[in-house]
Amino acid sequence: MGNNRDLDLSNFSKELKILLILMKEKNHEGVLSNQKEWLEGIDWDRFLQLARHHRVYPFIYTKLKEINETGIPPSVVQTLHREYQKNTFQMLYLSGEMEQTCKLFAENNIRSLQLKGPVLAADLYGDISLRTSRDLDILVPLADLEKAEKLLIEQGYVKDDYFSTKLNEWRWRHHHVAFSHPEKKIKLEIHWRLSPGPAKEPNFNQLWQRKRISPLTSYPVYYLGREDLFFFLVTHGARHGWSRLRWLVDIDQLGKQTLDLKYLKSLFNRFRTLHLAGQAFILASQLLHTPLTEEMRLFIDGDRSRRLAQDAIFYIEEMVNLHTEPLPEYVARYHQRHLFTLMSKQQKLLFMMSLFYPYPVDAETLPLPKNLHFLYFPLRPFLWAWRKTRKHAVL
Repeated sequence: MGNNRDLDLSNFSKELKILLILMKEKNHEGVLSNQKEWLEGIDWDRFLQLARHHRVYPFIYTKLKEINETGIPPSVVQTLHREYQKNTFQMLYLSGEMEQTCKLFAENNIRSLQLKGPVLAADLYGDISLRTSRDLDILVPLADLEKAEKLLIEQGYVKDDYFSTKLNEWRWRHHHVAFSHPEKKIKLEIHWRLSPGPAKEPNFNQLWQRKRISPLTSYPVYYLGREDLFFFLVTHGARHGWSRLRWLVDIDQLGKQTLDLKYLKSLFNRFRTLHLAGQAFILASQLLHTPLTEEMRLFIDGDRSRRLAQDAIFYIEEMVNLHTEPLPEYVARYHQRHLFTLMSKQQKLLFMMSLFYPYPVDAETLPLPKNLHFLYFPLRPFLWAWRKTRKHAVL
């Protein structure tokens, strides 16, 4: 099976196909209206819904301005224009808060790296208004996590305790903690890992050595080096099934920059994720017509990368939102299976072993004093069986 074999996109709606046409780099005047069949029976409300879901509405608006497409209703363009303006103000607002937070951390001797947000928009698109961000994502060393949390709480942020810290497994099972500011209406995530465990990844000191400084703010704000950023965007997008096309546009934009592909390949190989880079390149190439050099094609891990790329089409077809819970049962099952197929053999082994490591729910089932927490290891199978028995008894 060749690396260039087309993915099956037969279930894509006409509205989604139009969205993809507009997102591609080269658009020509009348690209849609010259083909009348594209515009017949279009549900423009659905089109707007897709643009919002995939978080590409500011990018789409600027594309429509470039091509001056007469076949699209003025009301659609006006709606996109309003949301484009709203996003611009949001990004400016986030930029100010990002700068203040980085300054606060630096003054308290906490190193920090921006993962996404305004710095990513400025770096990839050259304009913060062209990419959406609903929150700030900041990476800090695990040793400084408690200090960072305390500083944010002092600034009026409220911590979202969505996971328990009764057992130390949170340090590798999770990768960030969320905060919200009730007055500023800002959400902020503090990361101590790029991704949840048990996956391996570059440590903070390595990322810090390769950091860049953003020209966006007057106070120094640091973010990931170009290859580290590509690694993060690929692993993040894969973990979320590439369910938002915005993440593929990021890959398309970053692919236009000068990347050290030899080093980048060694980075993916080191952490056994080359197949994920191949998945990203295939999706970007076939959905957005991202040009792939011969060096880029070497990232494609044969049939495996293509199978993973085809699996990701499900998320785009179904317009899956993984942040809306509870997920439909068929989506939850599919996502659980897909996450497992993304893992390398070593990661699968670590994951299977991690299932035997105690969970907070074990401590809730049988509370024990801290000095006896080691007993949760031999007791875990029995506690799991007890919960299952109780659940069936209730039903």
